[in-house]
Amino acid sequence: MSGRGGMRKTFAVLAVLWLCVAAPPLRAQEPEETSPRHQAYLLWQEGTILHLLGEYEAAIERYRKSIEIHPTAEGHTYLGWSLSRLDRLDEAVAECKKAIPLDPDYGNPYNDIGVYLIDLGRPDEAIPWLEKAMGAKRYCCYQFAHFNMGRILLMKERTAEAERAFRRALSYDPEYLPALRGLEYIRGQGLRTL
Repeated sequence: MSGRGGMRKTFAVLAVLWLCVAAPPLRAQEPEETSPRHQAYLLWQEGTILHLLGEYEAAIERYRKSIEIHPTAEGHTYLGWSLSRLDRLDEAVAECKKAIPLDPDYGNPYNDIGVYLIDLGRPDEAIPWLEKAMGAKRYCCYQFAHFNMGRILLMKERTAEAERAFRRALSYDPEYLPALRGLEYIRGQGLRTL
């Protein structure tokens, strides 16, 4: 494989492998391949691969079909993720808010709402959402919420608290590059962290 097409194929293979590890498992009570839940899950998987390939419009279409067949917190959250890549942040927030009643323990939509609100220039509104993500029972990536809280604290010039937030992110993933960069930024700026 060479060139752009080769890179896309390689990325698609990596995306499929990622889905095998990160995707929510199908529940044992619905093993039928023709069940609406299974069909929705397959569409969600297709959407995620398309998203990772940068095909956001196609991903949005798959997520919407998945939700139409069987609404899930993952479907709405990932739909919001693709919408956000097209700068449709208000719609992304709305989709994440639809995800929460479907699975209040799922941390992703809380963090994502926080991120979208930061991107919309409304960091104060993001704080309670990030706090909910930090306390969620089902969340693979607590480091994201702590890092995003650190971003807000840094914007507010609350450097010591930002540093603690970045360090908390690293307690979940010691190699989480954004948090490492946040700490480097604080040190590089010679910011006081009293």
